[in-house]
Amino acid sequence: MRGLLIAFEGLDQSGKQTQAEWLRDRLIEAGRRVRLLSFPAYETPIGVEIRQGLAGACDWGADVMQLLYIANRYEARPLMESELAEGTILVCDRYMASSIAYGESQGLDASWLRDAQRHLPQPDLTFLLDIAPDVSARRKAVDRDKFERDLALLGRVRESYLRQAASSGWVRLDADRDRDAVAADVFEAVKRLL
Repeated sequence: MRGLLIAFEGLDQSGKQTQAEWLRDRLIEAGRRVRLLSFPAYETPIGVEIRQGLAGACDWGADVMQLLYIANRYEARPLMESELAEGTILVCDRYMASSIAYGESQGLDASWLRDAQRHLPQPDLTFLLDIAPDVSARRKAVDRDKFERDLALLGRVRESYLRQAASSGWVRLDADRDRDAVAADVFEAVKRLL
């Protein structure tokens, strides 16, 4: 039995990591084999380059940054394919839609970004944890990277996420609610796939 790939998307501070970890724990309690992945994976060579770009140490254009993010996911592709083939449920804190949302918000072509990721394992379900940019800023007031400080950019990112979430395979959740309520909605949607 093939595993499942479940992705959490949304602006920073929308609760992606928390919800991904809670879902992992709940699925493990239910006896399922689960692996949590987080992108970007900063511990890889490409991840190190991404961290430097986010810190402003490198002045790369939006296209180079998104290609790095995509390459970072391709680094994980063999592991992901192997785990899915063994029936593992992969839970991703960010995945393919992030490149589309952030790239599109910076003027890149969304279809180019989708096409560059067509050989990656495709999500079975993607959650958009939707919050407004000002909520993101309020939840994390210090140590924000260059993207997190640009509220106009984050508004465009959110618009891209909302457009993507209109597709099948997505569930949009209001993440400006109690975390337990969001978690209950997440688990109800995942149960339909199990």
